[in-house]
Order: sequence, then structure tokens, then C-alpha cells
Amino acid sequence: MIQPCADCPSLLLVDDNTTFCSVLMRALEKRGFAVTVANSVEAALPLAQANPPEYAVVDLKMEGASGLVLIQALHELDAETRIVVLTGYASIATAVEAVKLGATQYLAKPANADEIVAAFGHNASTALPLNAQPASVERLEWEHINRVLQEQQGNISATARLLNMHRRTLQRKLAKRPAI
Repeated sequence: MIQPCADCPSLLLVDDNTTFCSVLMRALEKRGFAVTVANSVEAALPLAQANPPEYAVVDLKMEGASGLVLIQALHELDAETRIVVLTGYASIATAVEAVKLGATQYLAKPANADEIVAAFGHNASTALPLNAQPASVERLEWEHINRVLQEQQGNISATARLLNMHRRTLQRKLAKRPAI
């Protein structure tokens, strides 16, 4: 086990996926960070207030308050805190909102520790390089359908109603493999 480093920069990792937190915490500790983990915004706020971190990795969508609430609070505690937002629900609107609230960078999951550490070095105003192979419209549609299906606890009929789609059409789309 890696021993906590007194001279290492402090990092607050906030995500409701405990397995992801455990793996990412070990990877970030190996890269020289003193990591504190919280699994909700409500648990992270007192930790941040007691010891404002130099760096933070914040999931956007968690049980309870949104990660946007934490980004704003962290920025108010210390405007120099470098905040990377991770989310499986990437959108331009939330990326813009996160940066306005003080995030340094916005990454879509899955992101590895090296990508996160590299993101700490970016400035929000820096033009980001475009992905050489952006996701296709079909892939984005498939991801959106699956996200809505997950939010409906796998209920095909409820998902079809929310997407304003016939149930059989939805089932056909779900049966296809996601486009790259």
C-alpha cells in the first residue's frame, strides 16, 4: 500500500462509483497525489471546507446534489483549485456550465489517470484539440437511448414513451451493436 505523502499535492476525488474511486485513487497516488475520496457532494463539502484541495476530480451526476454544486463551492473556497469534471453524460451545455463555475477541464468517462493528470495542466480558455475520430451520430443516439433506458431501470415501454419512439423501434435499435 502506498503511504500518504505529506509534501504531495492534495486531491479530492468525488464520484459515487466506489470501485472506480478505489482504482483511480491508487493510480493518482502512484502519480504523486495525496488523495481524499468522497462518494457524494454532501460528503465532499465538509472535507473541502476543512482542507481546500489543490486539485479535484468531480463526477457530474451523482445521487443527491450535482457535481456542479461542488465545482462552484470548490472555486469559492480557493480559486486556484484545478478541477477536472468527469462524466458519463457529456454535453456541450454542461461542459460550458462547469467551466463557467470554475472547472479547469471536462472529460467524458471513461478517462484514465494519465488523461486526468494531463487535464489539470490545461486552462479552460485554451482551445482543446478536436478528437481525430469523433463519435458518430449513430453512436451518440445509441448512448442516449441506453442512458434513458438505465434511468428508467430497464423499462422499455417507459423509455419508448420518453423518447417518443415506438416500442418495437426502440427494441430494434437496442438490439444493434453501437456504432463507432
